Amino acid sequence: MSPSKAGILIREIPFAALDFESAGERANEAGVPVQIGIAWMGGLAPVADSFYRSYLRAARPVTWSAQQIHGITDRDLADAPELLSLWPEVKGRLGGRWIVAHGSGTEKRFLRAFPLHGFGPWVDTLSLSRKILPGRTSYALSDLVSALDLEDEARRLLPDFRWHEALSDALASLLLLRKLIEVTGISDHPGEVLVG
Repeated sequence: MSPSKAGILIREIPFAALDFESAGERANEAGVPVQIGIAWMGGLAPVADSFYRSYLRAARPVTWSAQQIHGITDRDLADAPELLSLWPEVKGRLGGRWIVAHGSGTEKRFLRAFPLHGFGPWVDTLSLSRKILPGRTSYALSDLVSALDLEDEARRLLPDFRWHEALSDALASLLLLRKLIEVTGISDHPGEVLVG
């Protein structure tokens, strides 16, 4: 059954978490991606063999404030591929999967580099967390993962795990999604309950 077909159960959905890190915002200039990370989950278990990350050549320098957050410098990007050149890789890793992101706006915006890509449906763990875990003082990915005791598992699966690194954040989004599914007991519900 196609992953986008109505009625697929949550426990059967092939998920791909996606995260981008940005060169930072500047006046009158939107951010541009400088790193991509993708991780899969099948049968509600992360698939370590699927982990993918790449720096991305940026059309402009990384801002000082962005460097302070993710640690990526212009030197890191010197020999990096352009996002458009990674189309076969991105298509192979995201195609036919439900896309998971924490606050999916940035990921959707950067994927516009591939017009009519058709990826989705999208599952936003930020929106889900707000619905399922109301009243939190913070819905930042790192705060939720820490509060739900998921960080140790992330570090076991990805020994070089660190916050604001694209693959690490993608993996953290998957672990958070799985926890939200467990907390609500909806693994045998249709996937549609995760979107919207």
